[in-house]
Amino acid sequence: MPQCGLAPGFIGIAAHDLSQKFDQVYEVKMRVGALPEFPTNALKYNTTWSVDGLINEYCHPCEAIRGGKMHEVQALEGLEHFSLDGVEYEAFNTSGGLGTLCETLDGRVANLDYKTVRYPGHCNLMKFLLEELRLNEDQEQLKQIMRRAVPATMQDVVLVFVTVSGLRGGKLVQEVFTRKIFATHENGRSVSAIQITTAAGICTAVDLFREKKLPSSGFIRQEQISLDAFLGNRFGSAYDQHHAK
Repeated sequence: MPQCGLAPGFIGIAAHDLSQKFDQVYEVKMRVGALPEFPTNALKYNTTWSVDGLINEYCHPCEAIRGGKMHEVQALEGLEHFSLDGVEYEAFNTSGGLGTLCETLDGRVANLDYKTVRYPGHCNLMKFLLEELRLNEDQEQLKQIMRRAVPATMQDVVLVFVTVSGLRGGKLVQEVFTRKIFATHENGRSVSAIQITTAAGICTAVDLFREKKLPSSGFIRQEQISLDAFLGNRFGSAYDQHHAK
């Protein structure tokens, strides 16, 4: 059972759970951001996880469903803006966040996509670096620049934002699932939001398997876990315990 972290992982569980509440699903929007709580530089970003993973998701083609058919879309495209709790964000295509959800919902949903959330302005600066300065042809150099110039932080926030719209009882309706998970201190040490969310995903999957609530053999998709079972788990409850109320 791979892909048990945040994205892929929890985001797929939340999106799949919402999609099951509709007679016909028109659109599934999945948005995830691992962000500094206090951005100060032009990128409005601090490294909170792997620089290698960060650059990879900015450079590779992304899966999506459009018009009921599977498509590949370009990373850093599809820029959109939204606000949550009075804070402005942007979101754009990145690769790798969907896991197996495109295959699971293929034929059942008209439109589905996954985008990474950042503070406004980040996408344009990354496109300048990757496309105009052609660092997409020398990703190792860009990774070195990021490690040298962009500080890491443990004071982060993870944003999860899922929107599903479709027909229920003959009416067009929309459901939204959101979480903001913040860093914390536990047992005298700092724990970042990305550590909390990633570890919760892995530990919950192992715990549910141990309790025989998941298949005992074969390939297991993360969306085979129900959202209620995840959040009701002793580890999965971290998504509620560290959530902004």
